[in-house]
Amino acid sequence: MKRMTKLTLLMLIAFSVMLAGCGNGDKSGSPVNTDAQGGGEAAAGDKTIKIFQFKVEIAEALNRLKAEYESSHPGIKLDIQTVGGGSDYGAALKAKFAAGEQPDIFNVGGYRELDTWLEYLEDLSGESWAKDALEVAKEPMTKDGKLYGQPLALEGYGFIYNKDLFQKAGITEIPTTLEQLDQAAQKLQAAGITPFSNGYQEWWVLGNHNVNVAFANQADPVKFIQGLNESTEKIPGNQVFADWINLLDLTLKYSNKNPLTTDYNTQVTLFASGEAAMMQQGNWTQVQIDGIDPDLNLGILPMPINNEPNDKLFVGVPNYWVVNKNSQVKTEAKEFLEWLVTSDIGKQYMTKEFKFIPAFSSITASEEDLGDLATEIMKYSQENKTLSWNFNRFPEGVPQEYGSTIQAYVAGKSDKVGLLDALQQNWDSLKK
Repeated sequence: MKRMTKLTLLMLIAFSVMLAGCGNGDKSGSPVNTDAQGGGEAAAGDKTIKIFQFKVEIAEALNRLKAEYESSHPGIKLDIQTVGGGSDYGAALKAKFAAGEQPDIFNVGGYRELDTWLEYLEDLSGESWAKDALEVAKEPMTKDGKLYGQPLALEGYGFIYNKDLFQKAGITEIPTTLEQLDQAAQKLQAAGITPFSNGYQEWWVLGNHNVNVAFANQADPVKFIQGLNESTEKIPGNQVFADWINLLDLTLKYSNKNPLTTDYNTQVTLFASGEAAMMQQGNWTQVQIDGIDPDLNLGILPMPINNEPNDKLFVGVPNYWVVNKNSQVKTEAKEFLEWLVTSDIGKQYMTKEFKFIPAFSSITASEEDLGDLATEIMKYSQENKTLSWNFNRFPEGVPQEYGSTIQAYVAGKSDKVGLLDALQQNWDSLKK
């Protein structure tokens, strides 16, 4: 019998975990069909494209897009499933494959995830849209000169803030140092305003985006990661990581109550309801914020780790659409992706409905289309005031382990020295 590949083994484990978790009442990882009519049976002769995607915030808009596409493409049905929580998408995807329920289109991140899923991916280099994709967006999904994914969008994150609450607290300048951020938080607190809404129940808020602050601020993040893999670099003793903990501590000092039991939806709701002035998130929250209060006056702050001025945001590609090369409707799947980024309707959904910053030179979007957050991120990008996303370069499993490790620190179960040691151990145990 042939030896099982690492991916096959991981998928079998993920499937077992998913089966064990069924019926526990936790909806955070449950696939949700976006078809408002329940995803009825396709008519005889129809072809169904199964799409498995992770962006919960666009699920409702995808349902409307599905109706648009099916009405203009007779004989084609879209079966779209959205995982109800970003924390479980990877495990749920592996479980799909382990169960023999491979989707035709799904989401894959670049770099490490490209290597993990490469054996299943169709080469998309020859698609008409490929020439229009921004070079920075293509790099994470390019291997040996071949492009294997269509970028969803550009995204950015930092501390989203309520400009009106800042004004109410008498904050007149954007804080770009840790000391200035502390002073701003003090003013907010004095005005009876909770400075930070922290959703630290979510592993990815900490294990992807928060810890990325320490990686992105290295002199050369890629070289540093390579050094960790080759054991020539260490996290304990690294000054940038020591500084990063000071930022994390500041968010805890001025936090909402119970940050470890605050999930993503609660975090965004606290902020959008005006109960907190800042939250660590990105422009993907615009749709949800608008659903609560479309009139909020929003901006995004940098995340300074020391008293050296920092006026940069973290910008990258969140994920990619990929086509399963073994799909029986591969041609139709590629046609759908082409329509998504080349048709007028598809472009309208990308910008006006999804609020995506286009990753294509052929798609334009206005400030009115995108909202305050994406507009500000585009401005930072155009001024070259950006820092990198690095979590897709981490060894598989490290982001999840980092999430748990940092949560333990937040809970007071370790100190700063213990946190840095544990982060190093997490990396060493999972690197190849």
